[in-house]
Amino acid sequence: PRPAERRGQRRGAAEPRGAAEMLSSPWARFYSNSCCLCCHVRTGTIILGVWYLIINSVVLLILLSALTDPDQYHLTSAELGGEFEFMDDANMCIATAISLLMILICAMATYGAYKQHAAWIIPFFCYQIFDFALNTLVAISVLVYPSTIQDYLRQLPNNFPYKEEIMSVNPTCLVVIILLFISIILAFKGYLISCVWNCYRYINGRNNSDVLVYITTNDTAV
Repeated sequence: PRPAERRGQRRGAAEPRGAAEMLSSPWARFYSNSCCLCCHVRTGTIILGVWYLIINSVVLLILLSALTDPDQYHLTSAELGGEFEFMDDANMCIATAISLLMILICAMATYGAYKQHAAWIIPFFCYQIFDFALNTLVAISVLVYPSTIQDYLRQLPNNFPYKEEIMSVNPTCLVVIILLFISIILAFKGYLISCVWNCYRYINGRNNSDVLVYITTNDTAV
């Protein structure tokens, strides 16, 4: 065979070796193309991005309506039983900016998964990691300082639903219930993080393989 063909054969022989090395890596056991046992990770990422996009759009609409009509969502200190107001204009503006940023991040993830642009998924993945870290810190604070739950319950308004029933529960049982609830949330969020990460790896690996096939084909043709 010609030199160009021999180079193409050597590259083709090296590809299975590289794939085998990737599969034998420690992170390969967490890699899967399926999501929720019924759909592809790319489809799951698109659905997740659209879901977050809808939620943040609804939140943004509520915030904008609150800015246009402050009296509708404005709670005085007498209604809350405290010495602060529920939401002032500055906090509303900050929350609106965060909602706009989240809509942009979710739209980028949805577009990146649909058009198979791996780089567009990274901001959404970073947000998931940040959200997971915050929830982990909440679980650690509840475990280390269990008395903060009772303090938080006492600060709630008197007309808060089921406040007396919750405070009557044994503090140890209340801590266990809250930790169990947070653990379930963390497990679910961790699974969603793995789905988005697997989608990123799938798209990135597919794009790299397409480039390699393109280079090998051109080299062989020459």
